Amino acid sequence: MEFSFGFIISIIIAIYLAIDAPKHNKNPWLWGILGFLFGPIVLGIYLIVTGRKVAGWIILVISILLVILVILLFAVGMYFIFNGM
Repeated sequence: MEFSFGFIISIIIAIYLAIDAPKHNKNPWLWGILGFLFGPIVLGIYLIVTGRKVAGWIILVISILLVILVILLFAVGMYFIFNGM
């Protein structure tokens, strides 16, 4: 379920970026592919670049914090797996 939800979000972000990029004289293929691969982080950067700075910074900061949280949870999990409880 989680994989499909993340995949759907990436596709939605890629479609939005590919449709919106020509309105701001940006390459739709580049932004669409980057949006599919990196998701919300690229969406935040795109919004900042196109002048919607507040929404862009909010999305970017939340995305980066979530990535850091996942990395920390993975590290803690590996610590408990290899060193025991």
